[in-house]
Amino acid sequence: MLIGEYTHTVDDKNRLSLPAKFRAEMGKKIVLTRGLDRCVAIFTKKEWEKIAAKLSESSMLQADSRSFNRFMFGGAVETEVDSIGRVLIPDFLKEWGSLGTKVVVIGVQNRVEIWNERAWEANKETIEKQADTLAEKLGQVGVL
Repeated sequence: MLIGEYTHTVDDKNRLSLPAKFRAEMGKKIVLTRGLDRCVAIFTKKEWEKIAAKLSESSMLQADSRSFNRFMFGGAVETEVDSIGRVLIPDFLKEWGSLGTKVVVIGVQNRVEIWNERAWEANKETIEKQADTLAEKLGQVGVL
């Protein structure tokens, strides 16, 4: 399971060193895509295939399905983690996430998210204030 929060640096060639714990779980081939909330999401190849299979079940006759599939697949790139654990973030994804030199890399169970440091701090602060309410809502639908 991918968990934890790490502050890392994106170098001048758009390479990010993944935390060692994540590298061990993710393997060499990964998929980067536009994440929700303006982050960049990283999936293992296996997890991406599961997501792709679920999304392919949605009807292409529904505008929302077509749009979301375009968002996810059009913004995706398959890449490899290099021999020292770095991943290249394409310019269009770096722009999507407003990623600067300092980023926050978080594990979210089945994926890794890369966040602009300031955006993550603001998001985290909001979530922390709402944690009790969010837990209550999840409990009502049987998640917790």
